[in-house]
Amino acid sequence: MKRLLTLILLVLAVSLSLGARQRKVVYIILDGIPADVIERLELPAIDEIASRGGYGRSYVGGTVGRYDQTPTISAVGYTDILTATWVNKHNVPGNENLDPNYNYWTIFRIAKEQDREITTGLFSSWLDNRTVLIGEGKPETGNLKIDYVCDGYEHDHAAFPDKENELRIFDIDEHVSKLAAECIRENAPDMSWVYLWYTDDAGHIFGNGEFLDESVRLADRQVQRVWDAVKYREKNFDEEWMVIVTTDHGRGYDGHHHGGQTERERTTWVATNKKVNKRLTSGRSAAVDINPSICKFMGFEVPRDVRWEQDGTSFYGKSDIMDMEVDPYDSKVNLHWTCLNRKAQVTVYAATTNNFKKGGKEEWIEVGKVPAKAEEYTVDLNELPKSGFYKFVLDTPNGSLNRWYDSVPGSYSTFKFPKSYYTE
Repeated sequence: MKRLLTLILLVLAVSLSLGARQRKVVYIILDGIPADVIERLELPAIDEIASRGGYGRSYVGGTVGRYDQTPTISAVGYTDILTATWVNKHNVPGNENLDPNYNYWTIFRIAKEQDREITTGLFSSWLDNRTVLIGEGKPETGNLKIDYVCDGYEHDHAAFPDKENELRIFDIDEHVSKLAAECIRENAPDMSWVYLWYTDDAGHIFGNGEFLDESVRLADRQVQRVWDAVKYREKNFDEEWMVIVTTDHGRGYDGHHHGGQTERERTTWVATNKKVNKRLTSGRSAAVDINPSICKFMGFEVPRDVRWEQDGTSFYGKSDIMDMEVDPYDSKVNLHWTCLNRKAQVTVYAATTNNFKKGGKEEWIEVGKVPAKAEEYTVDLNELPKSGFYKFVLDTPNGSLNRWYDSVPGSYSTFKFPKSYYTE
C-alpha cells in the first residue's frame, strides 16, 4: 500500500512538473520619474500592468544618516536594483569613473550561475549598463555573457543625430523599446532588463510641467510595446511572465534635479503584473527588493553568502519579516523587525568581519533563535569576539535581512557611578 501511494505521488509530481508553465521575467526602468507623477497621470500600459498585480511606492537612497545612505543618482539606482545592495557595498556612487564591486552579484550573474540554462537580454539606451555595471565579459563577474543585446546607440551620432532638447535620446528609447519588444516576441529571453532614458532628460531640462508629463506618457507607450509582446508570448506559448516597471530615483521639488535625500528624490514606485505581498503594499518597499523578488519568482538558487549580503526583501510570494533595525545599548545590540508571517522562526547570526567585500567569506556565529512574531532579539556583544564592527543576519525560511553595526572597541563601558555619588 505504501509503495502504491508513493508511486501515485510520484506520478502526480511529474505531471505537475510537466504542466508548469515556463517562467520568464522582464523589468523596465524608466529614468527619473517621481511617484506623484505616475499616480497623477493616466498611463494605459503601466495602469494595466498594475491592475493585474499591484502597485506601490518604494524608495532609494538607503537610510538617511546611516552607513548605507546612497545618492539618488541614475547609475546608483540601477546598481541598487541589479545587486539588491546599497552603495556601501556595490561601490557605485555616481554616473562617472565607475568601479563597481563585483563581489556583490548582479541579478544577471545570479541567473547565469543557475544549474539550468537561463537566457538573458539587455535592451538599453546606455552602454555602461552592460559593460560597467553588469561587467559583461570581465573575469571578476565570471566572464558573464548576455545572450541578447541592444545598446550603445548613444554613441552613434550618424543614426541618431543631435536634436533640440536632447530629443535624440528619445529617438534612441523608441529604437530600444521596439527592439526589446521584437526580441521578446521572437526569442523570449528568460530574464531581461529594458532601460529607457529620456524622461530623466525631460526633467533636467524643463522641470515639473507638461513637457515632463508628456515624456512620461510617451514612455508609457514604449512600455506598451514590451507589454504587448509579453501578452503575445503568454497567449501563444506555455509561458508565465513577471513584468516589473519602476524608476531609479525621484526628483527635487522643482523637478530639475536629484541626487539628495529629500522625500521626493527618495520616493520611487513599482508596478507589476504579479500579486504582491505586504512588503510592497506597505509603502516601505525599496529598490533593493526587485532582485530578490525576481529570484523568488524564477526559482533562482542564490548562494547563502550572496543572499546574506542583499539588503532587500521580496515583494513577491511569501516573506516572513522586513524592516530590520539595529539599536545599540551599552554592550548589547537590540535587533528589531516587522513580522509578516507569525508562524515563521528567525535564526540570528553575527560576524565580526567584512571579508565578503574583498571576495572572502565570513565566519558566521549562530547567536540564537526566536519566533518572528517577537519582532526583536537582544545580542550581548560580550558573548561575541571583541570587535569594532559587527554584521547581523536574520534568517528565515522565506528570506533574510542584514544590518551592520560599527562601534569603537571598548566604547561600551562597564564603569558605574561610585556609591558615594548617591550619598548626600
